[in-house]
Amino acid sequence: MSHRPETLKHAPLGRESAYPEHYDATLLYPIARAANRAPLGIEEHALPFVGEDEWHAFEISWLNARGKPLVAVARFRLPASSPNLIESKSWKLYLNSFNQTSFESRDEVIERLKQDLAEAAGAPVSVELFGVEDAALAPVAMPGECLDELDIAVDAYSPSAEHLKVGDEWVEETLHSHLLKSNCPVTGQPDWGSVLIRYKGPKLDREGLLRYLIGFRQHQDFHEHCVEHIFTDLMQRTKPEALLVLARYVRRGGLDISPWRATEGMAPPSPLRLARQ
Repeated sequence: MSHRPETLKHAPLGRESAYPEHYDATLLYPIARAANRAPLGIEEHALPFVGEDEWHAFEISWLNARGKPLVAVARFRLPASSPNLIESKSWKLYLNSFNQTSFESRDEVIERLKQDLAEAAGAPVSVELFGVEDAALAPVAMPGECLDELDIAVDAYSPSAEHLKVGDEWVEETLHSHLLKSNCPVTGQPDWGSVLIRYKGPKLDREGLLRYLIGFRQHQDFHEHCVEHIFTDLMQRTKPEALLVLARYVRRGGLDISPWRATEGMAPPSPLRLARQ
């Protein structure tokens, strides 16, 4: 297990936790984004990107007014401009606190979620609830060209922007890889994911890009910061006119996290949920 960062000193992540019996908004643990952005040269008052952290929660349940359990799948969208992200285990514990709590209606659940999450994030949070068989949750394929069949040799597993190289040709293209892996900064547990890169600019060397992405394999950081790391390195090393970086991380503990960061005018393909999520 890795060293616990100061920002997570009192977080439930990596600790034994009792699951709550009743609703408790105080379980949410916000983490300031600024501390992890500073090493990348990202200033909070002048973000170089727009974006969101999209979460899906598959363990949502509550009681109706007559005590009957109801279940749903939730989609949350947290703006990248919010001062805080929300630590994932605290989010899971908070959602489980709804399990034995009665609400008059589905709308009341949504409003409660919006209010609590916005207070923790420091910005409005979008909340949608879906039925567990809703077509909106069907998995789709990642668009663009997949890099994973490139026959490359790899001998380094920490991210190095030195691998990012471009040629003279100017292109507009979408590339993706399912070989993204990073590790939790506290527990060291693996976080598996897929990453999509859409850009307009000098053509990226594909082998170098794949080596760079594989380099996150032993890197310890939150999903959101990994995406910001990739975005920042690509902007600084390859200087594209436009750029979108989106990661779809595999579900863990009933939650999947899919952050995206982009230059103004770029937006992620939507809806986009992968089979591993």
